[in-house]
Amino acid sequence: MTEEADRGVKPRHEKYNRLIAAAKNETTINVAVAHPCDEVSLKGAVEAQQLGLIEPVLVGPADRIRQVASQAGLNIEGLQIIDAAHSHDSAAKAVELVAAGKVEALMKGSLHTDELMGAVVSKQAGIRTSRRISHCFVMDVPNHPEALIITDAAINIAPTLEEKADIIQNAIDLAHALGAEEVRVAILSAMETVNSKVPSTIEAAALCKMADRGQITGAILEGPLALDNAISPEAAAIKKIVSPVAGHANVLAVPDLEAGNMLAKSLSFLAGADAAGIVLGARVPIILTSRADSVITRLASCAVAVLVAAARRKAAAASID
Repeated sequence: MTEEADRGVKPRHEKYNRLIAAAKNETTINVAVAHPCDEVSLKGAVEAQQLGLIEPVLVGPADRIRQVASQAGLNIEGLQIIDAAHSHDSAAKAVELVAAGKVEALMKGSLHTDELMGAVVSKQAGIRTSRRISHCFVMDVPNHPEALIITDAAINIAPTLEEKADIIQNAIDLAHALGAEEVRVAILSAMETVNSKVPSTIEAAALCKMADRGQITGAILEGPLALDNAISPEAAAIKKIVSPVAGHANVLAVPDLEAGNMLAKSLSFLAGADAAGIVLGARVPIILTSRADSVITRLASCAVAVLVAAARRKAAAASID
């Protein structure tokens, strides 16, 4: 037993460790790693492979990848390398592997997110679906009982009502893939009452009605809710909000990218939270990592992709049956 457990404190990264353990029980997936041309991105892919989560296919300038591996002391013996001329070419060739059915996920290397996503959404060779593409942070917040999914804090700047419906559905599907027994979505605003002067409160109410009519499925939705009464039972009780979601949300849907980005970074830098990242809505999950991510966060992002791929595989098999 750890010292933290002796004190009755939950061990650090307990939630991420559970995700990684669950992913290790699933089939290892092939992942196209786009342009892993620095130590951080290459090391993340190699460590996930050594843990048995993924089988990386390294897509980028072959000589440069081998040089980085040599300088960092990373063993890439036996890993497939697909040579590419530059970062844009790496992104395009990684997406081609998805289109050809050779990989079940993409992983961002040392290229810009816009470069990778540009290849993903390309009209000619992209891998879009009818669903809006969106990003989810799966956040491990110390002293919070379960992982929090925050969406969308990275891709959709000012989503419309219809786009928010897709963003929320993506997050709900993710929560189920991660093993959530009940998905409770709080649609955030600055207040918990509908106010015509605050458009996000009106959209929150409309999204809840869309869920009532079956346009969004698989979760309980509540909104508008302010952040405090979404995650604090005490705050919800003070405001006399009676709802299975109020105080117990495990998905936080933000009004726009700015709000989501500030919320996620506040949790990271003020509360010591870690933020694993995944992009959904494309034909495969896309692992987005940051240079600042810790090893455990990178592994958790890979674990999330493994669980999403496994859920899609099971859903496809069930539809055939």
